[in-house]
Amino acid sequence: MPELSVGDLLDRLSVCDRDAVVQLAVNPGFPMAHRAGPVVAVRDEQGRLVLLLTEPEEAEQFGPLLPEVAVALGWHAPTQAPPRLRRAARPDGGQ
Repeated sequence: MPELSVGDLLDRLSVCDRDAVVQLAVNPGFPMAHRAGPVVAVRDEQGRLVLLLTEPEEAEQFGPLLPEVAVALGWHAPTQAPPRLRRAARPDGGQ
């Protein structure tokens, strides 16, 4: 997958609601949602400018990522819960 540029990100964000909350989706094996923190600009080994969206110092994990988000990201295959079968009433009135 090609690297995402700031221009690509701005294009994608330009159609989003400006009041939407930004969270980080991390760990494809066990997807979790985290609070997004500061953006830090650094130079990599090749001298390219790289922007890092960080987790804040007081990191906050919101919990498991919604299953449909993990599926949309290609991290998990779609699944359906097995059908629930109702148990038959006990012939002795449950005793």
